[in-house]
Amino acid sequence: MVKKTADSTLLLFFFVIFSPSLLLAQSQPPEINPQDKASLLIFRVSIHDPNRSLSTWYGSSSCSNWTGLSCQNPTGRVLSLALPAANLSGQIHPSLCKLTSLQIIDLSGNNLSGNIPTCFGALRSLKTLNLSRNGLAGSIPGTLVNLKELRELVLSENRGLKGSIPLWIGELTNLERIDLSFCSFLGEIPETLLYSKSLKFLNLESNNMTGTLRDFQQPLAVLNLASNRFSGTLPCFYASRPSLTVLNLADNLLVGGLPSCLGSLSELSHLNLSFNSFSYEISPRLTFSENLVMLDLSHNGFSGRLPSKISETTDKLGLILLDLSYNKFSGEIPSRITELTRLQALRLSHNLLTGHIPARIGNLTYLQVIDLSHNALTGSIPLNVVGCFQLLALTISHNNLSGEIQPELDALDSLKILDISSNGISGEIPLTLAGLKSLEIVDISSNNLSGNLNEAIAKWSNLKYLSLARNRFGGTLPSWLFKFDKIQMMDYSSNRFSWFIPDDNLNSTRFKDFQTGGSSRPLGRVEIKISANVVAKDELTFSYNLLSMVGIDLSDNLLHGEIPEALFRQKNIEYLNLSYNFLEGQLPLLEKLPRLKALDLSHNSLSGQVTGNVSTPPGLTLLNLSHNCLSGIVTEKEGLGKFPGALVGNPELCVESSGNKCDPANIDASEEEIYQNELVEGPISVWIFCLSAFISFDFGVLGIFCSSRARSYILQTKG
Repeated sequence: MVKKTADSTLLLFFFVIFSPSLLLAQSQPPEINPQDKASLLIFRVSIHDPNRSLSTWYGSSSCSNWTGLSCQNPTGRVLSLALPAANLSGQIHPSLCKLTSLQIIDLSGNNLSGNIPTCFGALRSLKTLNLSRNGLAGSIPGTLVNLKELRELVLSENRGLKGSIPLWIGELTNLERIDLSFCSFLGEIPETLLYSKSLKFLNLESNNMTGTLRDFQQPLAVLNLASNRFSGTLPCFYASRPSLTVLNLADNLLVGGLPSCLGSLSELSHLNLSFNSFSYEISPRLTFSENLVMLDLSHNGFSGRLPSKISETTDKLGLILLDLSYNKFSGEIPSRITELTRLQALRLSHNLLTGHIPARIGNLTYLQVIDLSHNALTGSIPLNVVGCFQLLALTISHNNLSGEIQPELDALDSLKILDISSNGISGEIPLTLAGLKSLEIVDISSNNLSGNLNEAIAKWSNLKYLSLARNRFGGTLPSWLFKFDKIQMMDYSSNRFSWFIPDDNLNSTRFKDFQTGGSSRPLGRVEIKISANVVAKDELTFSYNLLSMVGIDLSDNLLHGEIPEALFRQKNIEYLNLSYNFLEGQLPLLEKLPRLKALDLSHNSLSGQVTGNVSTPPGLTLLNLSHNCLSGIVTEKEGLGKFPGALVGNPELCVESSGNKCDPANIDASEEEIYQNELVEGPISVWIFCLSAFISFDFGVLGIFCSSRARSYILQTKG
């Protein structure tokens, strides 16, 4: 008994003494396996690393000190190589194939080029291969068929990857996730993928895939085949009824109707069938579950009435985005649409809808986007819309709406876009709208609005685009006309504004260019593209793109005086239209408008010499100075020959062309001849003079009052 106690005491002593050192040895990071280290160093030397992301791959062999590595303890074999978005470039060196214990390779978001190494097929333990967002080319190596443990294959956003998707890819029995989106693969979906029991996630978006869309025989969670050329009709996806959450088949060649069996996809949250050729009416039996948050059926040929109930809804679940735009739906907007209380974006534009905007639309208090444009809606803007207090965009243009703009709309103080253009709305702009200080895009053109411009507009300090064109506004242009710091385009054309163009607040950087990317801007036209997408269960992202030239349009008014010199110092101006006014003075210099693309000063009373004044900016594509009082000689070297008709209607102006030269002596002689003829007539008899003066005055007055333009000017100045 004593001996047994002594042994126990001795054992406890050794445990107390040595256990900390044992634990310390186990907790220390392992040293990288020498063979693996050598392979990694070859990879490092072969790659271009401007950010020095691999600068830690020196000196110490401790795995924890090397960026992007995870090693097995205690062997030091490399299990994971993760270097996403490290700005690495060059080709993937085959030395990585000697890391035979690798389970994860993540080189996504770099600038790697060349082919996928065929020797990757030797990495038998590999579970994740992510080479997305690079510049890789070629086809998927056939050797990857050996990766029996592979669970994730992500090669997306490598436009150089092409060829057919190999048949064996569906035979990898552990493969759960395949993402080959935004590549250049072609052909049909391999038959084996339709029956792969392990597959849960398949993304082939934006390739060149073809063939008839077939049903998948396994319970998928995500299926994205958008932006290809799949044809045929829509299957029911019965095998995925309890599992499918995302179904995106947008931008294909699918036809037929919308089968009511889709309502059985109880877990579906995102359904996008836009940009296809679907048609027919939507069955009233089709009702989606409350789990559906995004439904996009836009840009198809659906017809008939809008479904009165498209999905279930609860206090916490329901549709967030409903887009049925660009179809052929007719009839009234069903009142039950206001029961979708979770809705944040409602887009029904470009249909054949009639009737009134639902009076209870304000019940949708989460709404951020309303787009009912390009329909045949009647009535007025419902006052109840102020209940949508989170509204960011209200677009109801190109309808038959009437009534006045209600002062209470100032409650929509988050509003960024207001487009009520091309309707029959009348009255004045309420002063209360000064409270809409978040406005960035305002288009109230082509209505029957009238009155003077009031201070409410001046309070919209974030304006980028403003159009009051084709209304009945009058009076003088206010001094704050050019005060907006962020303005890109303003259009006051076809109204009754009179007097002078103010030059207050004009400085050389007044007009801004917010254009990003490579989108071309239409000459003299404006496009506003609103984007709304659901990125989470209950989150809507909102953005818009303003495609407009930087410019000013004051054409077709009653403006007088000279053009402010400061207007021709706006270095960002691309479009300037002051035509059809009564502007006078000399033709301004264009040399301080380096970005000018379109200039129209026609149908005014501008005078003086043209020579030397029109030094056309290099990007000018439209020039119209016709029907003024310009004079002088325009030689061929002035470069105005590329603008045919730009100078017609200027009687004292001679434009040289090939074979047609101007002689200054002849011009002077003709003017002298006219003068002499007036003197030779001598003292004309008094009765003839009086008679001709009386007739001229009589017909002149009659002519003035027969001219709607002159009549409106006289009445305007009289009032």
